[in-house]
Amino acid sequence: MKIIDVQVFKLSGMMNKAWEHRARSAAPLDIYPEYALRDPSPSIDSTTEALPLVRYYVSIVTDEGLDGLYGPMVYEEQADIIIKKLRPLLLDQNPLDIERLWDQMRFDRHGRSGYYMMAASAIDCALWDLRGKFYHTPVYRLLGGPTRSQIPVYASTLGYPIDAGKAGEQAKAFVDAGFKAQKWFFRYGPSAGGEGRASNLRMAQEVREAIGSESDFMLDCWMGWDVPYAIDMMDRLRELRPLWLEEPLLPNQIDGYRLLKERGSLLLAAGEHLYTRKDFKPFFDEGLLAYAQPDPDWTGGITELRKIAILAEAFDVKFIPHGCTVLPNLHVIASLAPSVCPYLEYLVLYQQQQNHFHLNKLIPVNGFLALPEQAGLGIELDESTIEAKVQL
Repeated sequence: MKIIDVQVFKLSGMMNKAWEHRARSAAPLDIYPEYALRDPSPSIDSTTEALPLVRYYVSIVTDEGLDGLYGPMVYEEQADIIIKKLRPLLLDQNPLDIERLWDQMRFDRHGRSGYYMMAASAIDCALWDLRGKFYHTPVYRLLGGPTRSQIPVYASTLGYPIDAGKAGEQAKAFVDAGFKAQKWFFRYGPSAGGEGRASNLRMAQEVREAIGSESDFMLDCWMGWDVPYAIDMMDRLRELRPLWLEEPLLPNQIDGYRLLKERGSLLLAAGEHLYTRKDFKPFFDEGLLAYAQPDPDWTGGITELRKIAILAEAFDVKFIPHGCTVLPNLHVIASLAPSVCPYLEYLVLYQQQQNHFHLNKLIPVNGFLALPEQAGLGIELDESTIEAKVQL
C-alpha cells in the first residue's frame, strides 16, 4: 500500500452563535493596558443568529482505496505547510510506517515546533486513522487498550462568565450534569492590581463553595502571571484545595517554574504549549510538574502523545492532555491505566465548534465519554453542515 495523494480541504459553514466565547482568561499581553481591557471577541450584530465557521481537514489517500482523515485544523498556516512541505515527503510511502514517517517529517530545520509541528501532528493523526481502518479496529486497540469502557472527563469552562454569582451557578450546573471535576480560568493577572486579585479569589471561592468539598477543581492562569504574583496567589488559594494551578508562566520560563516549585504551595500543571518529549524532559527531570498537558494537535500527534505519556509515567507525573481536540486524546487515554490518566479535558463551549462538521458530536453523559466503536479515529463528516468544500 502506498500514499498517492495528501489532500487538504477548507470547509465552511454557518454555526449557531451560542458557541461564541463570552469571557476570556488572563493573557501574557495583559501587561499592556490596551490589551488588558480588550474584549474577548469582535462585536457581533445581536440580530445575527449564526456565524461563519471555517476549518481545515487533511486526507491521506492510498492506492488501495483507504484514506485517513483528520481535523479540524484551525490555522491556514498548517494547511500550507502540509501542501508545500509534508506532502512531497509522504507520496509513494507506506502509510503504515508511522514511526519512520514521523521521524522524517521532523527533520526540516524548522520542524520541531510551531506551525510546522502542528501540521505534522495533523498528518500523524490522519495516519493513525488510516491504520485503524486498515486493521478494521479503533485506534485505541492498536495502542494497547482499552483499559476501561468509558473515560471520565472534566468540564473545562473557558468562555463561561465569571461575574459574581454566575461562576457558582454554572459550576453547580456542571455538578448536577455528572461532572466530577471542572476547571476555571482566571481573568486577571498582576497588571490588574488588588482589584483583579480580589476578583480572581472571589471566583475561585465561589466555585469551590458551589461544587462542595468532594469534587475536584482546577485553576488556569493561561501564562498570564509572573513569579511573585503566582507565589502570593498560591498561598491565598491553598485553603480551597485546587487539584492544580495551570500555566502560571510562559512555557519557556523554566527558572520561574523552579521558583514556584520551591516556594509555592500548590501542585503545578503545564505543557499545552510545549512541543514533543524534548520540551517536556527538563520539566520532568527537575520534578517541576505534577500534571503534564501536551496537546496532540501541537506536540506531534498521537505518536508523540503516547511517548510523552510513557515518559510522564516514568517520572510519576499524571498525564492529562490538553483538550482542544477530543478524539486523539480519547484514544490515547483509553490505552493508558486510570492511575496514569484520571481525566480527559473537555472544553465545553469550544467543542461545539470543533464538532460542528462531524456526525459524531462526542457529548459527555453523566461526566463520561464512551469510546468510539468505528475503525480508525471515528471522524465522519456531516455533509449537511458543510456549505462549501474547497480543496487547497
